[in-house]
Amino acid sequence: MLKLTFETILVALALGSAASAAAPESAFVQANKVAMAKMMSAMNAAPSGDVDVDFVNMMEPHHRGALDMAVLELRYGTNPQLRRIAQEIIVGQTQEIDAMRMAIGRPLTAAAPVPTQQEKQP
Repeated sequence: MLKLTFETILVALALGSAASAAAPESAFVQANKVAMAKMMSAMNAAPSGDVDVDFVNMMEPHHRGALDMAVLELRYGTNPQLRRIAQEIIVGQTQEIDAMRMAIGRPLTAAAPVPTQQEKQP
């Protein structure tokens, strides 16, 4: 079962909404900049005094950044091979996040569908 955080889903939906008026490449570039900035900021975690916790605190946002980028490939990309790789990234990175969280006694991520298409606004 695929699991993503509510935050990742909101970012993906927001990026899709903001991009609806732009060309696909321009929309992808802008959305990717937002995803990368979010990832880099979150990876700058303060030391906790526990190397294992610090590792997870930095790797989880790194993996979430990969999830955000994979969602963008599914939304904007057209290459079937790359779209399959993006799907594999989503599954694999989600499983790795959960494995790291379990290793330090944190709860698993919440289950949620992966948004790959823009939602139609009424």
